Amino acid sequence: MHFNFRGAWSIYTRELMRAFRTAFQSILSPVLTTSLYFIVFGTVIGARMEPVDGVAYGAFIIPGLLMLTLLGETTSNSSFGIYMPRFTGTIYELLSAPVGVAETLIGFVGAAATKGLILAAIILVTATFFVDYEIKYPLFAMLYIMLVAASFSLFGFILGIWADSFEKLGIIPLLILTPLTFLGGTFYSIDDLPEPWNAVALANPIAFLVSGLRWTFYGTSDVPIALSLGLTLGFLATCTAIIAFIFKTGWRLRD
Repeated sequence: MHFNFRGAWSIYTRELMRAFRTAFQSILSPVLTTSLYFIVFGTVIGARMEPVDGVAYGAFIIPGLLMLTLLGETTSNSSFGIYMPRFTGTIYELLSAPVGVAETLIGFVGAAATKGLILAAIILVTATFFVDYEIKYPLFAMLYIMLVAASFSLFGFILGIWADSFEKLGIIPLLILTPLTFLGGTFYSIDDLPEPWNAVALANPIAFLVSGLRWTFYGTSDVPIALSLGLTLGFLATCTAIIAFIFKTGWRLRD
């Protein structure tokens, strides 16, 4: 089947421009929020904290704060992007257009992932104003961030198809992903938790993502990097399979 590059590019640019039209909410707001975390936890509290695994506390929390923003924003952007055509009824124009599943995903999911990567870059630059840090494996860090952004953009796409109200659209990012990220080792090492709380913390899948990103920064993590990478790839594959099923059956798209 011929790939409709122009269709994919049109969806991608339209979704990306939507983010820039609402730049304060989509980009500046999460950056300002993360900056407050750096000021409070990285600078004020961090100056009184002992290093964690040989890493200054202010630098230690950077991967966790980056993951906190990345998961929430990629999921929200992608879910909102596909929910609005369903809400307004323009989804039928998309379904009747000469674009397939691949073009649709590249457009919507690609735009959401790109927004997440832009946010990640801005946050990393912003962090240099508050704490001193170095990335031990910059190439691995970039690839891992891209993998996580793509995975949760796919997840957000599924959420946007599942949701039938704006309230449901915000439930998972706000009430599930954000708390799980806070409890996933954002501000502490899981290894420092007493029994049985360290085992309980490892039941949180977000802990593996935070740990994996922290390894790319400092070469230290609470769980093996292979396990973190395998879990992320498995989540990506699962989301892809679910979306393929949705488009094959038309679930929530043609209702």
